[in-house]
Order: sequence, then structure tokens, then C-alpha cells
Amino acid sequence: MALITQKLRAIMAIDPDRVEIDFEGKDYSWGQIAALVDTVAVALDAMALPKDARIGVMLRNRPGHVAAMMGVLASDRCLVTLNPALPDARLIADIVALDLPVVIADTGDLARDGMAQTLVDQGIGVIAIGAALDHASLENPPAPERTLTTAPGIAIEMLTSGTTGTPKRVPLSRSAFDASFAAFTRYERGREFADQPQLRSGVSMVVNPLTHIGGIYGCIGALMAGRKIALLERFTVESWVAAIKRNQARVAPAVPSAIKMILEADVAREDLSSLSALISGTAPLAPETVDAFYARYGIPVLANYGATEFAGAVAGWTIDDFRAHWQAKRGSAGRVHADMEARIVDPATGAVLQHGEQGILELKGAQLNNAMQWLRTTDRAVLDEDNFLFVHGRADNAIVRGGFKVHPDDVVTALHQHPAIREAAVVGVADDRLGQVPAAAIILKDGASPPAPDALKAFLKDRLLAYQVPVHVRYVDDFPRTPSMKPSTPGLKALFGEAA
Repeated sequence: MALITQKLRAIMAIDPDRVEIDFEGKDYSWGQIAALVDTVAVALDAMALPKDARIGVMLRNRPGHVAAMMGVLASDRCLVTLNPALPDARLIADIVALDLPVVIADTGDLARDGMAQTLVDQGIGVIAIGAALDHASLENPPAPERTLTTAPGIAIEMLTSGTTGTPKRVPLSRSAFDASFAAFTRYERGREFADQPQLRSGVSMVVNPLTHIGGIYGCIGALMAGRKIALLERFTVESWVAAIKRNQARVAPAVPSAIKMILEADVAREDLSSLSALISGTAPLAPETVDAFYARYGIPVLANYGATEFAGAVAGWTIDDFRAHWQAKRGSAGRVHADMEARIVDPATGAVLQHGEQGILELKGAQLNNAMQWLRTTDRAVLDEDNFLFVHGRADNAIVRGGFKVHPDDVVTALHQHPAIREAAVVGVADDRLGQVPAAAIILKDGASPPAPDALKAFLKDRLLAYQVPVHVRYVDDFPRTPSMKPSTPGLKALFGEAA
């Protein structure tokens, strides 16, 4: 039995009256969670679903969905993540293609157009849950003639964010999660992953969607640590601040776009007085944003670097590292975790490069679940002599403009230096003469006017090579985004359909 399973089972039994989840200002106890976990597990057992059976769960950031997730994982079955943010037809097509025996879903999602009939027609069993912890029922069992597919040793079939295309599922093993949480736990003072299960003080805020690795990683990590969760269904500045004040959170998560929204909203310093740090991942974090937040609130922003395929983070900042090294290592994604090995290689030859040289990042570690082989990422990066990692964007999304390579992240960095721009995203769009050209979607700061085209080009030419300057610019209220709030490349390309 994996440690993740043991810990989830043990932690639920310690103190049933202890509050574990704060959701929309209401508290839910471990006892309420455990009761729903048991109901889900009993329903799965009643359907004779074996260990390692694949169970689909439409995950929303709600207490009932956290319990359903625990019910699957604590029974040694495989959680297959389903994204209810998809349009009806795409969600139904995804479920049918996965050939799942059972789907666990909110009653509202089960009432979506065509959903109930499809599940009946496909012989898929249904367990209905509510947003709170007061409802779970077996609506119908799977058809008896169904052939069950199992996923031995796999904890979660996790959806990727879909930033650059259609999301895919990555099988994350229980042993990979064990290794990942063991490495991450060492970043917390006085705590080891192998410690006896216990309930701890403090609160972990879960804001990222549970359909994304950042959300589910943060949620499972808090559950196994025995730490209260402040659960937000979606990010708004108001709800985020309210949760911090209500729970006196010491650490809170915020993706880079959210940090910019907080700064722009000019949240009062006293409203964040309980915080000692922010944790930020899922997207590149500009050092100027870290500096601005620290100057405004005196709160360090601790970036990390990871991916769905890595079963979580593989590098990150600690408060101690931030205080000691931020000025010298400004812009780094943090130090590579102690249980991971990292190196930078030449993209063409594979030769290992020296510290300080830019190339392609390769990783090796138990949490990668690949027999301890080197895994080549798609990220351009630099590793310094102190094992701090500097990520310079993806190598596989370069725009080739008339034979010249343009890396979108370099252009975004320049755009973010403009005083009127809150956030920018850059993609390549088709061009008859040059093959591809860069196009920029821009969100302005509140009250700012769009820069004149010639003035913007002059600003960028001071910071970029001429061929890197975007040919097309579009000002938008917001980007098409993935569930993790990253700009969606396919969605951005669609914005420039006419220009292309």
C-alpha cells in the first residue's frame, strides 16, 4: 500500500470533530468528510469494482468533490480527472472515449444536456454528489457486461493544462506521488513525509482548479499534512482576500496573473497582514512582479517549477532562500529539490553544458516514474552553481519568422515592462511571406489607454530585435485561458484568425 493511501486513511480517523475545510465561510469537519468518503467507497465496493479500477470524477473545487477524490484514492483505485468546465458535447465525448465503468459527479453536472442519457446508453454507473458533504448516492450501477480496465499502481490519470493544445492525460503513479510529496515536505521546517500522521495548525488555501496538477497537488498535500484547507471555487480578489482574513492564513497561493490583479486592486496592506509568503506556480513569474509585491506588502513571493508529467514541483523557493538569495538569484524559479537531479544539455548534440549556459533542461528523480532515466523537458533553462534554476521559456513553441526564431516568452518579458500593460501573451500566426509572425494579445492596466502603434513598436525595438516585435496586436479584457489560468495558445490563435 502506498504512503499516500495510508496517510489519507489514518488522518481521517484522528479527530472527527476537527474542522478541515472552510468553503464560502462555512466549516466542514473531518467526520463529515470521512462519512462521505465511506459512502463513496461503499458504493464502489457494491459495484464490485476491484483495486486499481479507473473511476472518473468531475472535479470542482467543492467539499463534496474533495471527499469523492479521497474516496477513490483511499480505496486504492485510480482517479481519472474529468473537467466540468468543458462544453457539454466535449465533456460527454471525453467520458465516452475513456471507457469508464463509473462516473462520480455533482448533481448539477449530471443534469447537463445529454449527460444522463449518454451515461445510461454507455452502461456507465453513476454516483451523484452534492457541493457540500451532505449527499452521495448510487444512481445506477455499471452495465454488467462492461469489461473493466484497470490501472495498476496508478493514483491519478491527470489532465494537463492544455496551454499549447488539446489537454492529454498523464498517468501518475502512487510511488511518484510518494516521492514528490517527500521532496516537497522537506521544504517545510521540522517536517518529514514519513512522520506519523497528525493534525497540524495553520491553513492551506486551495485556489487552483482540482482538475489541474497545482490544485490537486495542493489539496492532497494539505490533507496528508492534516492541515485545514480554505477552498475557493474560483479566484477573485475579493474571495481570496476574504479567505485570508477569515482563516488568518500564513501562506497563500496565487498564479502570476492573480498577483497582478491583487496589486492592481490595491488591496490594503492590513488585509494581508497574516501572510508570511505567497506561493506561485503554473506560469512564468516576472521578477518585477515579485519586487512590486514585496515592496507593497513586505511579503515574499515564492515561485516554483513543475508540471503534470513531473507529479508536481521539482524546484522552488523557500522563505530562507528568498531572504538569503533573492537579489543574487532574482528571476530564478528556485532551487532544484534535493531528491531531484537536473542538468542542461545542448539541444542539438545532447552534450551536458556548464553552469550558467543556456540549453534544454533534463531531470532525473524517483517522482518522474521512469526507472530513474534522464527526462528531457521542452524548456530552455540555465542552472547555476548553487542549483538554482532559471527557466527561459519553452523550446517547442518557437515562432519561425522568415528563418529567424522568436521565443514568445522573450517578447512577453519586453511587453510586461511597458507601464500601461498588465499582462501580455504572444503566439505565432500564419503569414504568406514569412511563414509565421508574432502576434500579441494585451490586457491593459485599469484606466490605461492603448499605446499608439508606433510608440509601442519603438518601445519594443529598444528591448528586442526587429524580427521579434509583434506584427499584430490586439487589446482584450482577458485571454482565453486554461483551467489553471494560463493563456491558451489555441484560444489566442483564434483571436488572430482574421489577421492570420
